[in-house]
Amino acid sequence: MKQLALGVTLRANALFANFYPGPNEEVLAALQSAGTDPIWVWGSAGSGKSHLLQALCAATDGPAAYIPLAPISTGAAPSPAPLPPEALRGFADCGVVCVDDVDAVAGNLDWEQALFRLFNEALESRARLVFAASAAPRRIEWRLDDWRSRAGASLVYQVRELDEAGRARALELRAAQRGLKLPPETLEYLMKRMPRDLRSLFDILDELDEASLAAQRRLTIPFIRDALEKPADTKP
Repeated sequence: MKQLALGVTLRANALFANFYPGPNEEVLAALQSAGTDPIWVWGSAGSGKSHLLQALCAATDGPAAYIPLAPISTGAAPSPAPLPPEALRGFADCGVVCVDDVDAVAGNLDWEQALFRLFNEALESRARLVFAASAAPRRIEWRLDDWRSRAGASLVYQVRELDEAGRARALELRAAQRGLKLPPETLEYLMKRMPRDLRSLFDILDELDEASLAAQRRLTIPFIRDALEKPADTKP
């Protein structure tokens, strides 16, 4: 059973099986291990931090919690963080607790006290804690010294961005997981003409998958060109 934060669901494709590690084999192995030490993963936007945290929750047999702290989008405008600090109470009873975008609440004393309390409760209950942020814990401007010390005691791993060859392999893996074939020339076309970040590439792949299913067409270059250049107001 998965215990999730209010209004939060795991992405169905956020799995260890479709995460191409590239230079991140060490952090992937750490998350898949049976260790119980708190882990802190950090990296730039789109590096795969959220994917890894959600994949860990999906791979957990017992109760798991995925708690995102960054502002989320509810349409056109961003909304505040989806949970108040008090909402962290009780999550230490889960076997695995993943807190994403922890640095989004840096400087907020109430939130830092809640994180400090969660850390202590998880240690006592032997729950596994995994945090994700855009920087290592000691490089973030915290207000609460006790929380700074606790955060800094985590095992810290950087999630490194993939190079162009790695992004191509990641796109191939995601396509294969969806049952799509990407011929070399099609892959080269996408890599040269589409945005370079993985999040955008995966979104485009999702769009092409839907279009190919609707049209019963393979992902050839002419089909991809037509599908992506089709005016937005003519799309179903």
